[in-house]
Amino acid sequence: MAAKSQSTPDADMRVVVLHGKDAFLRLERGRQLEAALHERFGGVDRLDLDGTTTSLADILDNLRTAGLFSPHKLVVVDNAEVLMGVEDRRRAMEAYASNPSQASTLLMRSASGWRPGNFDKMVAKVGMVIKCDNPSVQEAMLWCEARAAKRHGAKLESAAAQLLVEKLGPDLGRLDSELGKLAAAVAQPGQTQAIITRSTVQEFTGLSREEQAWEIQSSVLEGNAVAALTKLDELLRISRVPEVMIGWSLVDLARKVHDASCLLNQGQSEGAVSKALKLWGPSTSSVIRAARRIRPVEAERLYCMAIETDRSTKNGTAPEPARAFECLMVQLAEAIA
Repeated sequence: MAAKSQSTPDADMRVVVLHGKDAFLRLERGRQLEAALHERFGGVDRLDLDGTTTSLADILDNLRTAGLFSPHKLVVVDNAEVLMGVEDRRRAMEAYASNPSQASTLLMRSASGWRPGNFDKMVAKVGMVIKCDNPSVQEAMLWCEARAAKRHGAKLESAAAQLLVEKLGPDLGRLDSELGKLAAAVAQPGQTQAIITRSTVQEFTGLSREEQAWEIQSSVLEGNAVAALTKLDELLRISRVPEVMIGWSLVDLARKVHDASCLLNQGQSEGAVSKALKLWGPSTSSVIRAARRIRPVEAERLYCMAIETDRSTKNGTAPEPARAFECLMVQLAEAIA
């Protein structure tokens, strides 16, 4: 079978790989594949396996064994990168992809750590490897407009789509959930199609990523470690702010306090410091006050700690990012208090 050029899997594909950090896209592409198989074969036996615990023999046996109740079988392997991380398993899966069972379809899903190689090339001949990463801002805006109409029965104005993506970022799962809420908020009895405007988004959608970043920084600048930890828990668990945003915000705060401390120590006026660091709004007085309480040497240590914490949460050396952020926030808050 020739390699497919589209990004949507279909019933002709015997092996499909979905990898990338966007959970919504992985789920959506998987649903599309299963729906296509049901339409083609009239019924599908689905089996879900975990690549971290299921043996290679069990996976291959299930792929080569006919379904009990339906003419076709869909075998889903999650955490596929773990299965493929062992050389002999990878070679066995390459051999399978070169001659897959026509009575089964293999769907492999990986959130991170997928390594392209010969297996991907073989899959391209019998199916598709789809990267499921967050779209660009422009792509997310266009997706929101189309999704609002198709899934939620509402018209999303372009300006509203732009503001929505500005506030939530290009995470399609969060955007879809928010679109459902907005469509319900503006729906009127007897109305043919609800219209979501920019003002609707402004009223009903939460803080933007920049506003969330300031929430993180302001809680630390109060010098109250308990309040800072409470805010961190709220942002991670309830608001579901991305960890990368937490890390960026804390590094940005440590940098501003460090630079302000150095400039003040050199005799610069508060006005000159604010202008040099482009401080504005409530952040101006808070950062200046913190910089006066922390000497440049200590500010440099905290800045370096912030950079290292951010780095460790991104490269995986910090097994629990939340705990790493807690440690950093406590030290920053106590130094400012």
